[in-house]
Order: sequence, then structure tokens, then C-alpha cells
Amino acid sequence: MKIGVQLPEVEWEVPFDELIAMAQAAETVGFDSLWLGDHLIYDLPVGPRGPWEAWTSLAALAASTSTIELGPFVASTSFHAPAMLAKQAATVDAISGGRLTVALGAGWNKREYEAFGFAFDKRVSRFEEAFTIIRTLLREGEIDFAGEFYTAERCVLHPMSPRPGGPPLMVGSIGDRMLDITLPHVDAWNMWWSQYGNTVEGFVEQKQRVDSLIEAAGRQVADVEATAAVFVQLAGGGGRQMGDYNDGKTVEPITGSPAEIADQLRGFEAAGAAHIQLVVDPITRDSIEWLGDVLAK
Repeated sequence: MKIGVQLPEVEWEVPFDELIAMAQAAETVGFDSLWLGDHLIYDLPVGPRGPWEAWTSLAALAASTSTIELGPFVASTSFHAPAMLAKQAATVDAISGGRLTVALGAGWNKREYEAFGFAFDKRVSRFEEAFTIIRTLLREGEIDFAGEFYTAERCVLHPMSPRPGGPPLMVGSIGDRMLDITLPHVDAWNMWWSQYGNTVEGFVEQKQRVDSLIEAAGRQVADVEATAAVFVQLAGGGGRQMGDYNDGKTVEPITGSPAEIADQLRGFEAAGAAHIQLVVDPITRDSIEWLGDVLAK
């Protein structure tokens, strides 16, 4: 099982040189991957906050690291014309030397759609068209597409990703319709920690459901990796800021010593997780370095 870490979104205003230092620390201590949320603005008790733009940041982090995998967590297809998102992904994959995972979703935070002028209605229908354009360009290099929401007229993606077939695709959703659209095509699926209760038992329950949908889509379960965000709280944590995504749910984080946290994470591996992304509270460079002991164990 690979273990990644999500870098800060809006927990605190991170100077960009510190974001790079955090990414380099994650690589040094042995994380397999690092992830950036693709968001624009949240309304929080402290006021409106937004992170650095995801794709620009991924390009900088790709150029500042050498071995660690990276990706958006997850990229909203609504924030860019689909062909342009494919262009950005191919470029970041080239900068990184083939370390990018293209994780995609339909988005959920209405506040940022309204603030930045993106349509919020029919998000899954819009996603379906965008996903068709993005995956086709990344895997085949060209498409001629005319839909209700998007067009790509004789579009050619050149240069392409350095990897034959393009970077791996991940869907960041466990919604029935989103999975129907993506499971015939993606390399992995992901769920957020609050969607399964942040427990191994909850992960197993959802994995069984998605596994059945993978088979119904005519694919082998082993061909589509199961991945999940896992919420971990360290000393000094006071709750991870993330807007209203949880809808008021109370979900317990994983806590403990490095050995105790390692034992809990092994449960996800035993349950069939191919990759987990730690969502850490507090998310600082010190936390990343502390978690190096967990990875070692």
C-alpha cells in the first residue's frame, strides 16, 4: 500500500516557499505521494480563505521534487475547459517525469463556483462530457467532440505525456452516477474520509459496493485500485478546516503514537487499499516530519 499526504488547503496561509519545503520534506521522510486540493475559496469562521491554484502549484512542486508521486485531490473539471485541463495535466506529468495521477471530480463547493463565475448546475452531466474529452486526449492524443456543454473541434494534445497511454486516472467520488461514468475507464477510485467514517470497517463496506460496480462495468476488481483519504490527528490538532463538506458529521480521527498509527493504517492495507492519502491535523512541516516515524514502522 502506498501512503501519501495532502498538503494544506486553507488551514493557514502558507507562503509558497514553505509549501515547497513541505513537499520536499514529504519526499525525504518517505511518503509515496503528495496531493493538493483543487479549491478556490471557502467561507470559514475566520473569514473567506483560498489556497494557491492547484495546477500551477503542482507544476512548481513537480519541478522541486524528484521521486514522490503527486496529483490534485481532486481536480474539479468545472474550473477549466476540459481540453485545457488535459493540456495542464500532460505538462505537469512531463515536468515531473511521469509522476502525476490525474484525479478528477465534479466539485461540490457552491460558494467558489459563484465567486469565480463557474456554472454549478448539472455538474455530473458537465463532468461526463469533460471526462470524455480529458481521458481521450490524455490516452489517445486527439478528439473531435460536440456536446451540450463542451466542444473540442479537431483537438490534438501535443506534446503528450511522456508515458504511453498517459498518466493514470482516478475518480474522486463514490456516487452511483459518477461511478457509472468513470469505472469503465479509470485506474483508481477514491473516497474522502468522512464518506466512510474514517474506519477500516467503513472502508470495507464501501469497497465491497464499488467492487460490485466494477464487475458490473465488465472489468476486474484488481484493475481498478481502491484508495481513500484517512484523517489523522496529531498533538496540537484542533480540527481540519474544510468548509461545510462534512455536513456536520462527527468523525473520529486516527490518533496515537507512531506505532499505534502505523498499526491502524495497516488495517487499510489488509482491507485492500492500494493507496491512502493522509489528511493531517495540524498540517505543518513538523507534522510531516513526525509522520516519518509512522512510515518507517
